[in-house]
Amino acid sequence: MVSRCRMLLTRVFPFALLMLGLSLVYGYQPRADESGATEGIHEAILSQIEAFANDDRATAWSYAADGVKQRFGSPDVFVRMVALAYPAVHHATAIEFRQRVPHGSYDVQVVRLRGPDGKMWDAYYQMVNGEQGWKIAGVGLKPADPGI
Repeated sequence: MVSRCRMLLTRVFPFALLMLGLSLVYGYQPRADESGATEGIHEAILSQIEAFANDDRATAWSYAADGVKQRFGSPDVFVRMVALAYPAVHHATAIEFRQRVPHGSYDVQVVRLRGPDGKMWDAYYQMVNGEQGWKIAGVGLKPADPGI
């Protein structure tokens, strides 16, 4: 009896957990409003990254949330800060959208970026939705886990 229980725990249980996890990931169907939010968030992030690449400070600034604008005061100061502190965002050479996590008054969109030095980064964009659409309220960067 003990060996049968051990067999269940070592063979069947991990398989059942894997199947449950896969069903949660692949079985999830976003509501229509979630799909629209995701599209709006992706558009805002891509548009700002494109503006950085084109040195279009006014457009990059237009995707910043009000709190960011109050903190930095002008497009020039803002873009200079991003260039110095977030080179992977300022000069991204590859972009891959990962998961989006709603947090009540804001959403976090995870984006995998390749910086100008070739290193991979996970960017955690804090996104807020207002009258003028989705805006970027902040970004946190950490080196991406290289995986297997």
